Amino acid sequence: MKKEMWKGVDEDNIAAMNYDEFVKHVTSRNRRTLLRLKFNPRLKQFMEKVRAVKKKNPKKIIKTHLRDAVILPEWVGLVFGVHNGKEFKRVEITIGKVGRRLGDFSHTTGKVVHSGPGVGATRGSKFVPLK
Repeated sequence: MKKEMWKGVDEDNIAAMNYDEFVKHVTSRNRRTLLRLKFNPRLKQFMEKVRAVKKKNPKKIIKTHLRDAVILPEWVGLVFGVHNGKEFKRVEITIGKVGRRLGDFSHTTGKVVHSGPGVGATRGSKFVPLK
């Protein structure tokens, strides 16, 4: 069975990775966000909430509107409910999602499926039989 890896780090070692090591492995945009955590009280408060839920009940879905939160290695195995503007989409955190943003996995737009033209929609639909 093939082990899942993230940037050369396997599941066992990613849980043991400390915050400073993790910051060195992420992209520059996410690194900048993580280094500014002390200036963003919303993200800091959210991280404390996640740690508390993980300690008390790791099976619980953590609902959030913070789509821009960078997924940390300590969140692997947790389940988030990420708001997409209408509802909370379920996002299970795996090792492949580490270093990305929560909003990347809860799309705000859906696929538009058009049906056939209705009565009066076009001049040509005047001749389409209803039954």
